[in-house]
Amino acid sequence: MTREEKSIAIEDLTAKLAEANVVYIADTSGLNAETTSNLRRACFKAGIKLEVVKNTLLEKAMEASSNDYGDLPTILKGNSSILIAEIANAPAKVIKDFRKKSEKPILKGAFINNEIYIGDNLLDSLASLKSKEEVIGEIIGLLQSPAKRVLSALLNNAEGKSEE
Repeated sequence: MTREEKSIAIEDLTAKLAEANVVYIADTSGLNAETTSNLRRACFKAGIKLEVVKNTLLEKAMEASSNDYGDLPTILKGNSSILIAEIANAPAKVIKDFRKKSEKPILKGAFINNEIYIGDNLLDSLASLKSKEEVIGEIIGLLQSPAKRVLSALLNNAEGKSEE
């Protein structure tokens, strides 16, 4: 790879990182072609972009980015793939589900809404994070519940009086 090609790759990665609030870094080494293809398919279905990257290029892209990736560059050793998603827990769920059949991918770390997570031991915690939509749905449900009870009580009260 020439210096110019590296520069273009770093710019491309920096642009992808700038647009993303959810970035997972995983080790996908040792997966055969069929397993890798299945992982890519699972990611695509979940709306996740999976890309194998060179550690040095990713590190430079993180440095050039306006986001603060904290200690994430320190985990860039060995084979690295980035998983970029809109939903915070989607990559963790895909990795967790995929690991039922395989030992990999292994979560190296994640950047989620300016929070840094390092280590495969956090996979279960990240998979159980609620998405923005789930939280909004719960809040709406909680807000609707008292209103429904009041409306129901008023209707029952009105029906009781009209029968008299």
